[in-house]
Amino acid sequence: MFTRMVQGHPHINQKKINVMRNQTAQKELDQASRFSAKTTAQAERSIDSILENSRQDNVFVESSIVSLSEITGMATRKGLEQAVICENEIVNVVSSSYGHLDNRKFYYEAESKLIDADIYYKQRSVNKDNRSFAVDYVLADDRYKIEIKGDQDILRPMLRFVNSYDGSCKTSGSIGFWRKVCDNGLHVANFNIGFSVKHRGNIAEVVMPKLDEIVGQFMDNEFFTLKRKFEVLAERPVLNIEDYVKTTAKKLGLFKYEASDKNPEPSANARFVFDVINRESQQLNTRPNQWIVYNAFNELLHGKLKKTFDQQKNLDEQLFETIYAG
Repeated sequence: MFTRMVQGHPHINQKKINVMRNQTAQKELDQASRFSAKTTAQAERSIDSILENSRQDNVFVESSIVSLSEITGMATRKGLEQAVICENEIVNVVSSSYGHLDNRKFYYEAESKLIDADIYYKQRSVNKDNRSFAVDYVLADDRYKIEIKGDQDILRPMLRFVNSYDGSCKTSGSIGFWRKVCDNGLHVANFNIGFSVKHRGNIAEVVMPKLDEIVGQFMDNEFFTLKRKFEVLAERPVLNIEDYVKTTAKKLGLFKYEASDKNPEPSANARFVFDVINRESQQLNTRPNQWIVYNAFNELLHGKLKKTFDQQKNLDEQLFETIYAG
């Protein structure tokens, strides 16, 4: 299968899911010839190579809204009447007017729009302690593939949808890029996916736009600007890596370069960035450049530092613009 479907659940119309699965299978047969690979078998291999080592957390965890007074047997303050429970843990305390958007409804709607638009994708998912969640849909069609300085450094557009049960992140959708070399997401585009959330009592439902139109707008506009910026960074060599990393870390306040006030040696985070720069330079058979340095910081930001999804996106944009500004 080219696409990955959500699993059946009592809160989702199972009959509709089965119909979607049949429609998806037929679309894959009908459209295999349109895919850029020459044969269906080649297309399968091409897509299977995407995200083969990516994180695949379970985001369809059990959640519910319950009265806080029923749990505690005590009166509650105004604005703190309900508890959000996820996997038998209280993850948030909210008001009586709070509308809960279950991940099943949110991500099911996103995937159904991708299927309706005949967009081939591969999925990866992140669950942060059953409190906040992100699902990335990487566009697998080779029409969207970008190559930076040769055919080894490949990027693909990626749709990210974020939801949280603890209030740490706003429910959002955005477009970025997935990079094969490091399996990272680059969240530097200012292109958001607009959708509306409708409340029915304590239950919220999402209304998605047509995603093929959203992707088309992105590809016709910001895509080309960002691609050119990536290429510019790849042409800028970095001669003194230590000084460059130290200066960039200080500008952003992302981490402390020195191990401690008494130890001027590079910290663990600085050494991590150095290791990524060296690894990618060898993988791509090139000298260190600003593109590789940016991606090394990006890997630290998204893989090691403890930040919310919103903080990661904001810092990623600042990081990219700081390095691009020279």
